[in-house]
Amino acid sequence: MLTAALHAHAVVEVGTCAGIASSWLLRGMPPHGVLTVIDPRSEHLRAAQRTYADTGIAPGRTRTIAGAPDQVLPRLADTAYDLVLIGGDPLTWRAYAVEALRLLRPGGILVVDGTTVDEQPGDAAGAQGAARDLARAVWDDERLLPALVPIGNGLLLAVTHRS
Repeated sequence: MLTAALHAHAVVEVGTCAGIASSWLLRGMPPHGVLTVIDPRSEHLRAAQRTYADTGIAPGRTRTIAGAPDQVLPRLADTAYDLVLIGGDPLTWRAYAVEALRLLRPGGILVVDGTTVDEQPGDAAGAQGAARDLARAVWDDERLLPALVPIGNGLLLAVTHRS
């Protein structure tokens, strides 16, 4: 729905696992739209490519990059993407979000999957603490209009202000 609403032509997904979210992102994109998928685990990229084939996604619609996102994201072009979806390890979200903001065009959307914050004592340095810190940083960033959507494991959405 987000990729369709944005008329997204260029999307980045950080951490794909089996390519299920990728398939949904591509479904909302125009036929010439391209999804760039970054994952350090080649087995995840192979699983994603099987999912793409099984769901009829043309090979030219995806660009898969095997590598550590902290090494790959800095090499992607500034303001060239409509949406960036971040998943994976919550302890990496903040650094990836900084890169995502550089990649997004004005009006683009940052999506972070799995950001439900449970009030669990003693997790200030773990996943819950990382989710809270990212949510606070996004809330405080004047370049963004954020929303926390309490579905599934939670989605943090943030739209970049248009120039």
